[in-house]
Amino acid sequence: MTELRKRGGGGGDPDSTDNISDKEADLDDRLGTDGECDGDSKADTPDVPLSTADTDNTPQYLNKALEGLPPRWKNYWIRGVLSIAMISGFFLIIYMGPIALILIVMTVQIKCFQEIITIGYRVYHSYELPWFRTLSWYFLICVNYFFYGETLADYFGALVQREEPLQFLSRYHRFISFALYLAGFCMFVLSLVKKHYRLQFYMFAWTHVTLLIVVTQSHLVIQNLFEGKIWFIVPISIVICNDIMAYLFGFFFGRTPLIKLSPKKTWEGFIGGYFATVVFGFILAYLLSQCQYFVCPVGFNSETNSFTVECEPSEIFLMQEYTLPATLQNILTWKTVNLYPFQIHSIFLSSFGSLIGPFGGFFASGFKRAFKIKDFANTIPGHGGIMDRFDCQYLMATFTHVYIASFIRGPNPSKVLQQLLMLQPVQQLGTTWEYLVVKKETHSTNNNKKKIGCFIAFFYVDLRINFNMLHGEQTVPILKRYRRS
Repeated sequence: MTELRKRGGGGGDPDSTDNISDKEADLDDRLGTDGECDGDSKADTPDVPLSTADTDNTPQYLNKALEGLPPRWKNYWIRGVLSIAMISGFFLIIYMGPIALILIVMTVQIKCFQEIITIGYRVYHSYELPWFRTLSWYFLICVNYFFYGETLADYFGALVQREEPLQFLSRYHRFISFALYLAGFCMFVLSLVKKHYRLQFYMFAWTHVTLLIVVTQSHLVIQNLFEGKIWFIVPISIVICNDIMAYLFGFFFGRTPLIKLSPKKTWEGFIGGYFATVVFGFILAYLLSQCQYFVCPVGFNSETNSFTVECEPSEIFLMQEYTLPATLQNILTWKTVNLYPFQIHSIFLSSFGSLIGPFGGFFASGFKRAFKIKDFANTIPGHGGIMDRFDCQYLMATFTHVYIASFIRGPNPSKVLQQLLMLQPVQQLGTTWEYLVVKKETHSTNNNKKKIGCFIAFFYVDLRINFNMLHGEQTVPILKRYRRS
């Protein structure tokens, strides 16, 4: 881009072959303008910082306490103190329960979105694009409405059915979401201005990619939370541990650069962080697997209007005996070992968080280098912006969600109940009766499925007997058919 500015300032021919390839990405939107290359180039690659990330916003008491230390050690202590403070806050939020966790995820999501959108706005601020920031925040609201509405329908089915306005919103949720997005889309088209078409489409894509990276993956974090707090805590803790241990190993032993995008990253930190994280994840999985509060899926009790975490722990959270391979038996002199299956899963989670997770950070480093900024913001002294701390977390959340769906999650009878609740009363009874008839004819050998099906059937038949007493005799024919069956 420096070369581009030199050519622009030197009055180079904008139509020359050498110039077109360099200018195409950021100057095509200026078709129809004459002699503005120099000013517009500066708007694309400004000479001044795009954010206040380089400003020292360290608290004064820390600066005074660390006065006299070399910059390297001063930064080490600042990062350390604030890391401990953030980890303490993280445990406090966990103690406060699911609502606090959902709110903090939403807060982090909004702040990350704001940091990325602000970078785009400052890069192209001289253009004064109409409605850019307004539409960006509008699309954020639309996407959050869609995802949180889906979550409400999936996990709060009883509450939705109890409130008539929520029933309407739930039934037409996707249509309403699409209509809201369509309104924003039309507003964008109406905001298009001559001479800035290409740039406005750049910004439209900028907003949507940001939504994909930040909002979509934040939704997956909440999905993981409802599977059980352990699926929320362990992946996040793994990334935090890897970040800290890689920093420490690199700080004390780092000699070999790892990747050009992050010159401070070293192979010593990368490898040391991996082994430390695997051990940490294994121990943390052992400790949390013993507590029902962490392993049970988060549910909603419609009677008390509160979240519940009571369940019979699944098999992956029950201690089991494993036979060691012959090689390990000779080394350790043990034939068997008792482990929670989740500890084995934690090894895969830790491996991903240590080996692949850092690439989320490398991606963020490349993004910042592209716009010549040090950090996304200066929210946290010594760390940068919120996005600087969560660049790896989003990638880890996606992997955890895919891992649960692929290797952990089984049939969930509560989902069947929620789907039945969405039907009309007569449809519910008809579905139940047909299910029992099919089960009777096929003579299924799967006892667990049969128990689930019979439980649902008897529950709804008993419920609709009472419903029939209040709403006439429309369900009587179905009940008679059921009883004959």
